[in-house]
This record gives sequence, structure tokens and C-alpha cells, in this order.
Amino acid sequence: MAIWKRLASRRSPRRPEAEATATATSAVAEANRVPRADRFGFGDLVLEATVDIGSRPGRLVMTVMGTVLGIGALVATVGFAQTAAGQIARQFDAASATHLSIGPAEAQARGGQSVATASLPWDAPTRLENLAGVEAAAVLAPVTLSDNTITAVPINDPSIAAAAPPALFAASGGIIDTLGGDIVTGRSFDDGHDVRGDRVAMLGARAAERLAINRVDTQPSVFIGGVAYAVVGIFDDLDRRAEVVDAVVIPTGAARADFQLTSPGDAIARIAVGTGPQLREQAPLALAPDAVDTLEVSAPQGRSDLARDVQSDVNVVFLILGVIVLLAGGLGIANVTTLSVLERTGEIGLRRALGSTGRQIAGQFVVESIIIGLLGGLIGAALGVFAVIGVSIVQQWSPVLDPGVALAGTVLGALIGLAAGGIPARRAARIEPVVALRGNA
Repeated sequence: MAIWKRLASRRSPRRPEAEATATATSAVAEANRVPRADRFGFGDLVLEATVDIGSRPGRLVMTVMGTVLGIGALVATVGFAQTAAGQIARQFDAASATHLSIGPAEAQARGGQSVATASLPWDAPTRLENLAGVEAAAVLAPVTLSDNTITAVPINDPSIAAAAPPALFAASGGIIDTLGGDIVTGRSFDDGHDVRGDRVAMLGARAAERLAINRVDTQPSVFIGGVAYAVVGIFDDLDRRAEVVDAVVIPTGAARADFQLTSPGDAIARIAVGTGPQLREQAPLALAPDAVDTLEVSAPQGRSDLARDVQSDVNVVFLILGVIVLLAGGLGIANVTTLSVLERTGEIGLRRALGSTGRQIAGQFVVESIIIGLLGGLIGAALGVFAVIGVSIVQQWSPVLDPGVALAGTVLGALIGLAAGGIPARRAARIEPVVALRGNA
């Protein structure tokens, strides 16, 4: 019976008083419910922020300029760093990736001195030039003099202090072309001079200055170990083996006849870019097919480590400068946003009194800062790209700039605005309506 009574009580209709109370409560809640169209949404937040930004165009321009300069400087410096690094790498690659050197391997003798285990053939330049990828080849060997004298004066005056003579090298006919040098005056000796053993000489620019010879039309001579050699040319600006600019260079045929040169020294070749790995394997086979292990080959493998290190250092320097300027732009946004909060304290208090929440107030100032930062980032990134292209055109460089840098600059501007507006927005959200209205009274 008790169970049935409970079921009957549950199924019994509500009393009129309870139904009336529930109906009244529902009516009050429905009347107080704000329609969705009348709520303060994200669109209203953006609208309020943009309207307030546009109401102060002068301040907007000054605020945006800070971000424009920061993002523009960052994008431009990254672009200049990449472009300059590309130019530097190209210069290094032009000098290192196009030269190959082959010499005899060395072994340690009993006295601790290094001794060559083999020697190159005298026709090494011809053999190398038959290989695909070799554009020019020559041999170069240092020559040791017994009396160690090289002078442009035929008379030896004991009363004059002897100056240190320049170094002496023997080379084949194509040495200047192979080393990428320039003939300042006169000409280079050729293979004919080498075969005949003619006593002719070329002077490096610094060696010619030490010997007081600056022209060859008067047929000057230098005396090497007391033997007269006619100077046929003066050279300078070598891409490789810069020490030769301080030396006197004679044909290998003359060095063999006059100074008992026994081996051609090193073989040097100017090669096409990218053929280094291939020629590293082929050159020993061409010069010593039965004893390839007796030769050491120095061939480029790609971009030089020095070029890579220089590029890394340039990138770091430019990035540091860009970040410093960018921080200055972020501080500008923060200062202007803080000033805006102070000037609009009364407006903030009135809006809080009318029902705006602290989150809505903070959101408005954050959105304002983001829009300012985004606008500055967009303009700054565009100016940075144009600056890199303009300077590259003037300097006749190849502009190098990752498109992601410009996009990242724009996004970074918005992030800077977000970070700069965070503290002022938090301060605005904490303003109490009574305090704000009383302070503005």
C-alpha cells in the first residue's frame, strides 16, 4: 500500500500555486534574457577598436611608424644578410671551387723531415688539360739558389747592405691563366719559352716594386744567381697562391738547365664549378696510373667552410640589429596604449557602469594593439622587401630573400602588438567604475 501511495502522489498534478510560481519565474528569466543580436560579440569588439584607432589619425601614424621601422628593419636586415652572404659565398666559391692542386705525397724521414715519395711528370699540364672539366693547367715549383741572389743591378757593391731577395719559382707557360692573375704590363712567357729553356722572367707586382722595375719596354733584366734573365711581364691579382706575387717566375726549362730543377713541384688546374669530386679521382690516374697513392689531390668539395662561417656571422650581426629596432617599435606601441588607457579612464568607467565586463574592456585594448602591430608589420615588411630589391639593383647584386621572412614579419608585428598591449589592457580591465567616474568628475 505504501508503494502505491507514493506512485499516486508522483502522478498527481501540481498544485496551482506551484505552477503559477514556475510560470512567473520563467517569464522574468525570458524578459531578462538578452537577444543574441544585442550581445557584445567579437565583431563589436573589432569595430570598437578600429573606430577608436581611426579617431586619432595623427597618433595612429606615429604609433604605426615605430612598428613599421622595426619590422622593416628586421626584414631588410635579414634580406641584406642573405644577399650579402650570397655575394660572399659566390666570391669564395669562385676562388676555391674552381682550383685543383696535385702534389707528391710526403713521408717522414729519419731526421723528422718530410720527403716526397714521388714526383710529377713534366707533361702534367698536358695530361690534366685532356680531362673533362679542366680549363687550364700548369706546374709550379720553388727554386733554391746556391748564392741566394736576385737583383736588377749587375754590379755587386759590398758597401751597400744586401736586401733580402724575392722568392724564385719555376712554372710552365699557362701559370698566370691558371692562377687567375692579370698581366699589368708586358706579357707572359709561353710553352715555347719553356721548351727552349729561354732565359725570360715574369715579376710579381710586389717583387717588381722591390726590384724597382715598373715597365718592360726598355727591356730590363734581373740577375738570378748571376745569370741575366730578360723581364717580359709583370703580373698581379692572383686568385690562388698569393705568395707568387712576391716572387720572380721563370720557365721550368730554364730552371732545369741553370739551377738543376729536378721535379715540376705541384700541378695546378683551373676547373669548372662542380667537377672537383670527379677530378679528384681522375687526376691521379692521369698523372701516375701505376702509383696513384703517391699523389695527394686537393680538390673542392663544394662551398668552402670559410664562406659558410662568414655567412653565419653576417646573419647573426644583422639579426641582432633588427631585433633591437623591433624592440624599440614594441615599446612605442606599449607607451601609446598606456597613454590611451590614461586618457580614456572616464570612458572606461562609464562603460563599466553600463554593464561592460573587464574582459570586454581588456579585449578592446588588446585588439587595438594587435591591429596597430599588424598594420605596421604589413607596411614594414613591404618596405623591407622593396629596400632589399632597390639596393640590390643599384649594387648589381642578386637579391636573396625568403618569402617566409616577409610573412613572418607581418605576423611578428601582430605578436608585438599583442605583447605590447597586454599590460595596458590588464590595467584598463581593473579600473573600477566608481573610481573612474569620480576621477573624471
